[in-house]
Amino acid sequence: MANDFFTSEQQEQIVSAIKTAELNTSGEIRVHIEKRCKEAVLDRASNVFGSLKMHKTELRNGVLFYLATEDHRFAILGDGGINAVVPDDFWESTKEKMQVHFKNGDFAQGLSEGVLSAGEQLKAHFPYQSDDVNELDDEISFGNE
Repeated sequence: MANDFFTSEQQEQIVSAIKTAELNTSGEIRVHIEKRCKEAVLDRASNVFGSLKMHKTELRNGVLFYLATEDHRFAILGDGGINAVVPDDFWESTKEKMQVHFKNGDFAQGLSEGVLSAGEQLKAHFPYQSDDVNELDDEISFGNE
């Protein structure tokens, strides 16, 4: 099962990174883990993005980290609001930093660092507002069990 890929401590590390990243921004970050990706990875990430209702954030500033553990595929997908303001190579350079950890088998650290990096961009472009509401769940979601 996909939710067995990480230990409970590793899951807590990733969720903690999400909460930390969202502290100073109105942006929303989700992590979705599943075993298999039977289509183009960006297509699958886009489908998950929609099923998690990430496109429903008020400022269109949701970011999805998608990982298919057995197929060794992952993607980072930002909504229109965040994609319009991050540097052109931001998602690709974030993926490259994460891959260094992934190649060493440290997926929790790679995801955590990617999430925190996205949080910095969200903070810069979508600062926390006093009336901010956490629009999306911070927990990791799991698919295709």
